[in-house]
Amino acid sequence: MRCDADVHVTSPQADIHIRPAGEADHPAICALIPSPEELFLVYPRGRHPLTVEQLASLAAERHALTVMTDGEQVIGFANLYGLEAGSHAFIGNVIVARTHRGQGLGRRLVRYMLDVAFVRHELREVCISVFNDNTSALLLYAGLGFVPYAIEERRHPQGRRTALLHLRLAAADRASEP
Repeated sequence: MRCDADVHVTSPQADIHIRPAGEADHPAICALIPSPEELFLVYPRGRHPLTVEQLASLAAERHALTVMTDGEQVIGFANLYGLEAGSHAFIGNVIVARTHRGQGLGRRLVRYMLDVAFVRHELREVCISVFNDNTSALLLYAGLGFVPYAIEERRHPQGRRTALLHLRLAAADRASEP
């Protein structure tokens, strides 16, 4: 597991921090995903309930595993995968605790992951994939400048058809935000 420097993101509403995830965080990360439906949106290959063992396997193939905390409580998670040095990576497994949604924390977490990709890894492009039912995430990613480049048909665990949209953002197109 790769560890990067602790970055403190302050918020008037809470004591929010973003830092590298460690094995000790795995149970709390698993607890962020309480339902099979949510697990499908965050980690389609996962089996509900998400276990520490599944997360350890995921961690072995991912980069920059990151948690967002409110005080000591883990309230968010994201990582990078498919990292091609100097080229591109995907942001994956983005989740914010239900109790902390609607406060702009998902945006902060994704912006942090973009900084990791574009600044620390000097990538030219970052991609992210999102299911069509995840309206909040689609709007978040579009607001950050991501644009669609492909759509893939998938099957929801309940058997219905769903679309997985693949989005990308070039370093040159990244909007600067305050």
